[in-house]
Amino acid sequence: MGNRLSLAAICASVAVLFSAEVAAVPVTFESGGSDAASIQLTVDAFRTSLGTLNPNVAGSFGSGRREINWDGVPDAFAAPNNLPANFFNVNSPRGVVFSTPGVGVQVSANAINPAGAPIEFGNIDPSYPGLFRTFSPQRLFTSIGSNVVDVNFFVPGTSTAALTNGFGAVFTDVDLPNTTSIEFFDVANLSLGTFFAPTGTTANESLSFLGVDFDEYVISRVRITNGNASLGAGILESADVDLVVMDDFIYGEPIAAVPEPAVLTLLGLGLLGLGMTRRKS
Repeated sequence: MGNRLSLAAICASVAVLFSAEVAAVPVTFESGGSDAASIQLTVDAFRTSLGTLNPNVAGSFGSGRREINWDGVPDAFAAPNNLPANFFNVNSPRGVVFSTPGVGVQVSANAINPAGAPIEFGNIDPSYPGLFRTFSPQRLFTSIGSNVVDVNFFVPGTSTAALTNGFGAVFTDVDLPNTTSIEFFDVANLSLGTFFAPTGTTANESLSFLGVDFDEYVISRVRITNGNASLGAGILESADVDLVVMDDFIYGEPIAAVPEPAVLTLLGLGLLGLGMTRRKS
C-alpha cells in the first residue's frame, strides 16, 4: 500500500511540474474579414513569428514552420472520398495526424475532378459553396460527422510524438462569436487554454484567422471546434446554426517531445525514493 501511494505521489508531482514548466505566455494573432486580403497581414505576421517555411520532408528541422493548404491532395483522397488521417505525416511528411469524434476528415474537390464532385463541400449539401470561400484556392478542409477535429503532432514522417510552439488556422464563414475555437494541450494532455476565432465581416463567404504562438515547444495537440454544428445533407445555416470549415494550417516545426530536465530530475529522485521504500518494506 505504501509503494502505491509513493508512486501516485511521484506521478502527481511530475504532472504538477509539467504544468509549471509550460506556463508560457501565449501571443494571439487574429483577424476577421470579407476576403483573403483582409486577413493577409495577420497571417503573414504569424508566419514571421514562427520562422522560415520548411520543405515537406521527413525529419525535424528543429525550428521554423510547416504549412498545409490542402491544394496538393490527390483527387483520390479528396471529396467525395475522405482524406487518410495520416496523409500529412506519411504521404506528405509534415508531422500531423488527424482524429475526430466523427467518421473522418475530408478535403473539398477541385473544380475539375474525375468524380465530378462540386467544390467547397457541395457534395455534402448544394448550399455549401455559397457559404464558404478559400484563402488559398482552391480546396478546404473539414471533419465529417462532427464539428471537432484534433491535430496531433509527430516528428514528420515518423511515429515519434512531437511538440510545437504555435498553431494557427484560417476559417471560413465564422458568424457567431465564441463558438469556433482552438484548444491547446501540453505533453501531459493538460489544457493550455482555449482561444476563439474572430467572426467574419460578411454574412457568408467570410474569412477569419486565429493563431497562437507560445514561443516554447509545449504543444502536443490542438483541438479545433468549427462553429456549433457539423456539415451534413440538409444541415443549413440559420441565426443559431453556424457552419464553419477550414483552409490553411500554419504551425511551428514539430520536434521530438522530450521531458524538460527538471521533470527528468524529479522523476529520477522519485523512483530512487520508491526503490528505497521497497528495500525497507
